[in-house]
Amino acid sequence: MDREEQLFGEFEKLFRIKKECSSLIFSECGLSDMTVRQIAYLKIIDEQEEVTFSRLAEITKNSKPTITEMINRFVRMDCVYREPCPDDGRIQYICLTGKGKKIAQAEQAAMRRVIEQMIDSLDEDELDLLIGILQKVR
Repeated sequence: MDREEQLFGEFEKLFRIKKECSSLIFSECGLSDMTVRQIAYLKIIDEQEEVTFSRLAEITKNSKPTITEMINRFVRMDCVYREPCPDDGRIQYICLTGKGKKIAQAEQAAMRRVIEQMIDSLDEDELDLLIGILQKVR
């Protein structure tokens, strides 16, 4: 087995571990059937401050009715809630619930779990070596 195949195999293992961690986080939220697109929308909502239906439609390049339908689904899933604008009652902000935040940040949490497993598996010198090697990769 050549080096490229070895690297491929090792990275495959890392990605599998990360996927397992992500799946665990989603199942902890009681949502094993979320689509990649739904997760992406939750991430966008998480990244925005006080995002409105119109702004989310603009960002995602969807119609407002499509966004409304998606947000209604998220409300039923207990991932988001609507917050009325204090200055203009016609405007509603889309806000994440704790569950929605957990899902939106699941990829980061999964990476942290993978890193924790690395820290638990490697000694200090090996960790320093790994960090040095990864810093060289561009």
